[in-house]
Amino acid sequence: MTALKDVKVLVVDDNALILDLLMKGLAPHCEAQAAADGADALLKIVDDPPDLILCDYRMTGLDGRQLYEKLRTRKQTKQIPFIFLASRADVEEKLRPMVEGVEEFVVKPFFVKDLIRRTKKVIDRLALEKLQSRATRPGVIQGRLEEMSILDLMQSLEMGQKSCRLTIRHDGEVCELFFSAGQCADGKLGSIEGEEAVYRVVRWPAGDFEIDFNFAPERVTISRTTTGLLMEALRLMDETQRDGDTENVPAAES
Repeated sequence: MTALKDVKVLVVDDNALILDLLMKGLAPHCEAQAAADGADALLKIVDDPPDLILCDYRMTGLDGRQLYEKLRTRKQTKQIPFIFLASRADVEEKLRPMVEGVEEFVVKPFFVKDLIRRTKKVIDRLALEKLQSRATRPGVIQGRLEEMSILDLMQSLEMGQKSCRLTIRHDGEVCELFFSAGQCADGKLGSIEGEEAVYRVVRWPAGDFEIDFNFAPERVTISRTTTGLLMEALRLMDETQRDGDTENVPAAES
């Protein structure tokens, strides 16, 4: 089981169609469980608390806010983070004050793909925290890129505002990325430094990683934010893939 699959997400919605779409979208990224309404969710949470709750606000019977408030009164469940799905009016008028433990307010209507992307960022961060809790050395966690990709790792470090050294090893090559408060400030891959080191290492499909929270950057060779780096890395990867596809197109007969 991968690190991401160690994260348990309870999806709560009384609309069976939406519930099914969300479950299918989350299945590759976590251990997803469905609850048909707030009451069903409460029973499942008490029996087996999840790591994250993705919950519709307006439901018959026990609504999302009532579920949130009930869980906040129990020691075993008060720390479970929430992502709420709600109309803009409900978010502004009824949910916005509920800041503690709420990761996101997702406004309806939404694209499922966008919701899954936003939820996965939280899943990535929770997976990283789980790895950290199982660390064999103080302040150091280790894993494989098959568990969490470099993109996932960097997003998690940014969301958690972590300062650390991320070391990645692949086929005899070693890359070091240094983060300050979640922002990638420095990168080294052999003689390659700065942003170019990041753009090369994000292409590595496999290997080992180590995150050492006892380190902080000693210099700054990267000016982009971590999000900006990842967006540019994805753009360059898409560009390379398109160029490769173009090269493979058969020449037209004369």
